[in-house]
Amino acid sequence: MSRGKILVIDDEKNIRLTLTKCLKFMDMEVEEAINGEEALQKFAPDKYDLVFLDLKMQGMNGMEFLKLARDKDKETPIVVVSAHGTVDVAVDAMKNGAADFMQKPFTPKEIQEKVEEILSRKELIPENIDTYEAHVKYARQLIGKKEFKSAMDELKKAIGMDPLKAEPHQLIGALLEIQSDLAEAKKHYEASLVMDPGFLPAQMGLVRVNKKMKGQLD
Repeated sequence: MSRGKILVIDDEKNIRLTLTKCLKFMDMEVEEAINGEEALQKFAPDKYDLVFLDLKMQGMNGMEFLKLARDKDKETPIVVVSAHGTVDVAVDAMKNGAADFMQKPFTPKEIQEKVEEILSRKELIPENIDTYEAHVKYARQLIGKKEFKSAMDELKKAIGMDPLKAEPHQLIGALLEIQSDLAEAKKHYEASLVMDPGFLPAQMGLVRVNKKMKGQLD
């Protein structure tokens, strides 16, 4: 019995094959699309439990698909997959409703962990959220719906429950960056790196914000 249905959008055959094999091993039903145009024809509200979306494709690219898909449906989780320009586009993708990212190349284990974590969000009942992990999961769910203020509140609750974790500060930094509050975003990226100096999303966020702030000064 299928555990759910996933749409894989990528113009690289090997990536589609890797994702599809891994997802079918997890008892997921999988459909594929080679570009944004084909994906948009297949995409509809409540049709998929999850979408894996490459950003750089011929024709309609991933960011264009993301914007149009979110006009149709704010509920379906969309994972942005890219090896191209991730530093520059990560916040734009979040702004358009993608709360999750994977960088090529990735392993089957990373795919499986990402899918399990995202599917577990469906089980969250807001009034029963009382752990650090649940607050972060719910925040990502809210980011996918572009409910950024509520997501920020959840991340602050997560920090209150475990002040030594890097992820909430990084996500708050990204949300502040969306609001163009670069100075505060920088503080949270730096705080994230204090907690975990090797945390790549915070490293990339800090590079991105510093470039933007330098551009403002030039």
